[in-house]
Amino acid sequence: MYKVLLVDDERIIVEGISRTVNWNAFQTELIGTARNGIEAATFIESHMPDIVISDIKMPGMDGLQLVEKMYEQFPHIAFILLSGFSEFDYARKAMQYGVKHYLLKPCNENTITQALSEVIEDLEKQQSQESFMVNIQKELSKVLPHAKEQFLKELVTNKTYGQRDWDDYGRLFHITVENDKIQLLLFQIEGKFEFEHMFAIKNIAQDVLGESIVLLSTTIGKHVLLLIKVTDDAEPLFSQLKEIKQTFASYYKLDTTVAVSDAGQITDARKMYRETLECLNYQFYLGEGSIITKDDIERTDDGLHKSFIYDEEPLCMHVKSGDWLFVQAELQNYFQMLADNRMDTHLSKSYVIPLYVAIVRQGKPDEINDYLKKIASFDQLFTLRAIEQFVTENAEQICLNNFQSHTKKHSFIIHKMILVIEEHIANPELSLNWVASEILYMNADYLGKLFKKETGDKFSNYVVRLRMEKAIEEIEKTGDVKVFELAEKFGFGDNPQYFSQVFKKYTGFTPSEYKRSP
Repeated sequence: MYKVLLVDDERIIVEGISRTVNWNAFQTELIGTARNGIEAATFIESHMPDIVISDIKMPGMDGLQLVEKMYEQFPHIAFILLSGFSEFDYARKAMQYGVKHYLLKPCNENTITQALSEVIEDLEKQQSQESFMVNIQKELSKVLPHAKEQFLKELVTNKTYGQRDWDDYGRLFHITVENDKIQLLLFQIEGKFEFEHMFAIKNIAQDVLGESIVLLSTTIGKHVLLLIKVTDDAEPLFSQLKEIKQTFASYYKLDTTVAVSDAGQITDARKMYRETLECLNYQFYLGEGSIITKDDIERTDDGLHKSFIYDEEPLCMHVKSGDWLFVQAELQNYFQMLADNRMDTHLSKSYVIPLYVAIVRQGKPDEINDYLKKIASFDQLFTLRAIEQFVTENAEQICLNNFQSHTKKHSFIIHKMILVIEEHIANPELSLNWVASEILYMNADYLGKLFKKETGDKFSNYVVRLRMEKAIEEIEKTGDVKVFELAEKFGFGDNPQYFSQVFKKYTGFTPSEYKRSP
């Protein structure tokens, strides 16, 4: 059973989640609750839960501070964060502490249990990794080469791997790193090639660089990856890389592009791997068969890297209002600016994802989570055009939903206001403020603007016109109706004189004159 702690300063939420979730069904046990981060930290230290479900905004110590503090002491604890609609960006900061799950409040049983299932799956994976160490020691002599390759793949792709993992595997594989400095080399064979070519270039690289320099090597996807010790001089390394390329080309008549990371700590291997992938993206500018470093990327713009600045507020306002024509044109302009900056796909994504999140926030609250889950799709989009199509399609759907929602909502409200006017036409208190506060419980200014937009008339003018039209109908129908009766019947109370003034201004006659007119 996995032990769960629930943290929220709102008692109703704590009690609601406690009662609605069938903890046993998910191999979990709710062992306690806390009202804020301070109480939670104390509870965690004494009871050591496996999973913590916590609100973000709390007094004393908020959820993010709790995550940060516990990550330093107990990095194995999994967190599920509950956040309000406006706190999504804030919640994203928790990702650097390993938080993968955050739910928008209010959340139902299904969203919580789904997150629990995913967290438990991650915990089971972690346990599987730990058991992997035990098993590998038993079969070390048989699987050592494969284990080294697999470890290197995990080291550069699994963000949970750190210094402790390297120390464990380093001892297991008898690998030491002087001064704790390493580099990554990523080889990409150009043109059509067979799988055996990847093993060939790996073997050539190991021969040229030497076993004392190449600590680990593997094939990952369509690339060959080497982890090497840092040499004192970069020139011999570049000469050796050219030799590797020439030797491989002489045998297989294929060119090779090489990406070289900056030197760094072993714990930075994942970051360095992303760096080499980014370098490969720039082969379009530097040419196939190049040896590419981070310095080369910076030089592609003559050292003039400029931040891509975009004010998303106008776009979001039009998404909220459902103005698709504006949004469509603005998105076309946005992606054209990205294209003009000649950024690679990965860098473009770093700018597009926040914009996508901002657009999603303008949608219906009950649909936001579904749109946010689509962020994972960005990993499968490899061109700027594909990214633009993805964002545009989702933005169009949100705009359409908002437009339809506003149209239905506005039409219903105005219809309700007109019915209220007709029902209370005799009430001297009938006014925009009265309808807003006593009948519809809405903001009077907003109602007034909405009424004017849909009817083309101010609320007060509409009421006066309707009263005068009904008074005219009454005069024409009865002929001998008294002015004070008309005043009382159509909302002027015991003030027939004022009624007569308004009537004359509207018709050009006093009520008495109008009765006598042919």
